[in-house]
Amino acid sequence: MGSAQKSSDLKTWTKRSRPGRPEGIGDNSSERILDAAELVFAETGYAGASLRNVASKAAVTQALINYYFGSKYGLYEAVFIRRGRSISDDRMTRLEELKKRKQPVTVNDVVRAFLAPTIALRAVPGGRTFLRLQARLHTEPAEISYKLRNEAYDASTRAYVEYFKEICPQLSDKDINWRVALMVGAYMYAFSDTHRLEQLAPNVCNPNDSEEIFEQITAFVTAGLLAPPVHPV
Repeated sequence: MGSAQKSSDLKTWTKRSRPGRPEGIGDNSSERILDAAELVFAETGYAGASLRNVASKAAVTQALINYYFGSKYGLYEAVFIRRGRSISDDRMTRLEELKKRKQPVTVNDVVRAFLAPTIALRAVPGGRTFLRLQARLHTEPAEISYKLRNEAYDASTRAYVEYFKEICPQLSDKDINWRVALMVGAYMYAFSDTHRLEQLAPNVCNPNDSEEIFEQITAFVTAGLLAPPVHPV
């Protein structure tokens, strides 16, 4: 039997061996499940979420969730990676554009490129829900959070660290890694709708204004990155 025939037979066997889809599946069922799960995980965290609750919000059966995602963790992973990888890809695209620019690139430019894909989510349906889910990720068990965070963001974050090293030669590796980590912590808090500013400074700060948030955090992070070295090179 030729290799092409073997490959065809294997595909046919795999397709036939897969459990049949539950009845009543709409074309957008998987997206409805992801949207519902995003909301549930953002509200309750991983431990507090149940597939029953997700199924109810998505108006599907638990069997259909298991068909698409295999398990609760499989669903959580799909929810997080769906937007997380998009953020990371956008960051890399923006970074490559900066590297190709003829005029000098400033720290402010790089900070904006890093933060822009995330702040843009606030204008996307479900985007704010994801930002709350993302902020919760750091309170999830390490066996869940580390894997997903690394899968979604590790490559792009490391690329920005390396570029900051290039344009901030006065800073040590330790200083840059600390400051990038603090940038991540600051934007997660600022973008996740904690409503703290509404209590601290009512009628002064508007945390619902994405442009105001973006400008304030960009200025704050840029100043932090440009602060005098703590560990001189």
